[in-house]
Amino acid sequence: MNHKLTEEVLLQAVNVVKYFPVLKSKILGSKITSWVHACDGVNLHIRTGEVVGLVGESGCGKTTFARVILGLTGPTGGEAYFKDVNIFEVFQSRDRRRILQLRRKMQLVFQNPYASLNPRWTVENIIAEPFEIHKHVEKSERREKVSNLLSLVGLEDYHAERYPHEFSGGQRQRICIARALAVEPEFIIWDEPVSSLDVSIRAQILNLMRDLQNKLNLTYLYISHDLASVKHISGTVMVMYLGKIVEYGSAEQVFQSPLHPYTVALLSAIPIPDPTTKSQRVVLPGEVPSPINPPSGCRFHPRCPKAMAACRTEEPVVREAAKGHVVACHLYD
Repeated sequence: MNHKLTEEVLLQAVNVVKYFPVLKSKILGSKITSWVHACDGVNLHIRTGEVVGLVGESGCGKTTFARVILGLTGPTGGEAYFKDVNIFEVFQSRDRRRILQLRRKMQLVFQNPYASLNPRWTVENIIAEPFEIHKHVEKSERREKVSNLLSLVGLEDYHAERYPHEFSGGQRQRICIARALAVEPEFIIWDEPVSSLDVSIRAQILNLMRDLQNKLNLTYLYISHDLASVKHISGTVMVMYLGKIVEYGSAEQVFQSPLHPYTVALLSAIPIPDPTTKSQRVVLPGEVPSPINPPSGCRFHPRCPKAMAACRTEEPVVREAAKGHVVACHLYD
């Protein structure tokens, strides 16, 4: 689902790398023994008004990539741009004014709504905190602004005086969304925003996300391992495995004509809402390899049902197999 999609690239990541050190304690300190390859050369671009779904198994690096883009953890390498602004350079500059300007444009909605809310604050305090930090709303207007944001996400004005523990999971997520919208962002990263919610509530939150995009002309990066919700909301889909993007294309291309064997296996796991229809489930052997010591060549080859000799030694080149449909797999050499 793309709303008012333009050709303007809003966010671009170029060969983004993030490694975490594995430390071994010693008497006189600690020593780095190896590195966790959380993100290993991730490239993407998101156009204004686009909804990009980033999918993959837990631990593949989706959330780490989001945190790097938002400056919540520093990159090991690569570049990232918001329009013409160098994201990494801004966050490393320690210039508070520039950092706040960029943070207003990019926001994050976390996976666990309760853990991301201060239990000692009322909803009004939580939503109004960005006003105090960014100084973009006058004090006399803040109460009305909070009321408008609550209405925008489907909550009532009287909810402002309550505390997070007085709400259901879905309502808490609405509060988190209102807080993200408080700074009037252009781009929002949704980090599995419905994974901790009941199925009936998930649809409500996803529909709210679509409504907000239509009203506010927002651009989204939607991170999830729930392919059904990705199909519902995304116009473009990127598939990630062990720190690398293995397939990229429109939602229709990826869901109707998947190219990478890993994507085929992921799609086969989507439940079919028809008990009379037998699904053709692709069960992958083994476990996801350790990101500390990823396999040589194609990282998926130890589990791939179509692995060839080249897969074990040569890293596949990212190529356009069809117009707008990109894959990293030796099957398409």
